[in-house]
Amino acid sequence: MLCILLKEIVVIEDVVKELGHLSLGTRLKRIGETLQAQTQAVLAAHGFDQPAAHFPLLAALDRLGPLSVGDLSQAVGVSQPVVTRSLGGLEGDGVVQSETSEDDRRVRRVGLSRKGRVLVQRAKSAAWPAIEASVAQACSGLKGDLLAQLTALEKALAERPLLQRAREA
Repeated sequence: MLCILLKEIVVIEDVVKELGHLSLGTRLKRIGETLQAQTQAVLAAHGFDQPAAHFPLLAALDRLGPLSVGDLSQAVGVSQPVVTRSLGGLEGDGVVQSETSEDDRRVRRVGLSRKGRVLVQRAKSAAWPAIEASVAQACSGLKGDLLAQLTALEKALAERPLLQRAREA
């Protein structure tokens, strides 16, 4: 006796995509979260266990040198409480070090430690180029209006995540 079991396939409408410009902020956040998670996978594949969200802070400190928390917040476009929270973890890991400003005791200046400089150099030579190339590749076919580009980018990231793109490069 031959038994065939068929699964019912239910396709759920992507409401956020269908709402167009009305839900653009939510859609951009969703794409950002996808990119962040996939960037984390590429970093892990290169031997980095720091959160992907910390690397813009490290890059800013590498490029600009020691900064106040406010200046670092401005340099990466993230609120001061988020920067302060991230710096706590980075300082705990010995990647950054902070000191009170000589000019104003209320201002804390943060810079890369020796360990942080080594980490950033490793990232700049291996992981960051792979991430840059992979994201650029995912975006390379984007043409047309913004909503169509977002659809194409979401599709590209779903079909071939950044880690797969980085391994193929």
